[in-house]
Amino acid sequence: MDARIEQVTTSGKLTLDDTEHDVESNTYIVGNESEVIVIDPAFDAEAVLEKVADREILAVLLTDANEHRLSVVLEVAAAGEEDEDYWAPIALHRADRLLWRDYFGRLAKEEDDEDDAKALRSLEPDIWLEDGGVFEIADAQLEIVHTPGHTPGSVSVISEQLGVLFSGDTLHRGRPGSIGGEYEDLRKQLNSIGALITPLPKDLRVLPAQGEETTVGDEDARWETWGALARENDE
Repeated sequence: MDARIEQVTTSGKLTLDDTEHDVESNTYIVGNESEVIVIDPAFDAEAVLEKVADREILAVLLTDANEHRLSVVLEVAAAGEEDEDYWAPIALHRADRLLWRDYFGRLAKEEDDEDDAKALRSLEPDIWLEDGGVFEIADAQLEIVHTPGHTPGSVSVISEQLGVLFSGDTLHRGRPGSIGGEYEDLRKQLNSIGALITPLPKDLRVLPAQGEETTVGDEDARWETWGALARENDE
């Protein structure tokens, strides 16, 4: 197989609901010697682009619209190109549009130049991800699965050819994904995880946006025990 997966781990601070969290985030670069798709750049665009090197970025795929991704996504998509016509398309699920608009709207308010502020307010992703949508890179396909809960527009990405599930912050090793142990809609997230992993091969690798990799089988065995966590979160 020509396609391969490379990982870049970056760290920084992420503020949610006025609480600051220290977060370590995994970015995955999928492709070959000439072209790649970047999944979930975060915190440090320079580190991601250093790994990409001189390869063409065909798309930048976001599994959610949390701030640590949005803060670097334009720089990664541009990859040093000043002409926006040559930027890689940015892909996000439409259900996270409000998070996107909130972030870039806040940046617009900080701009002194009205033209730049207007551009930020009007900025939209180039591709709206849809459940069942497929990206092709080298000899691999990346299938999008909508897995809401962590955010309304959270997605996961399955590649049968690579034998991997990119689970974003929907699913981490040993637990449902979260930022600092906080959950937006844990019951919906657990339903998404169950629907996602139940039909998948148990030996499929799971590469999350935080922490170490795991397998579908290991997480499937734990899934039912997380109901108690949901009940605690309701209280």
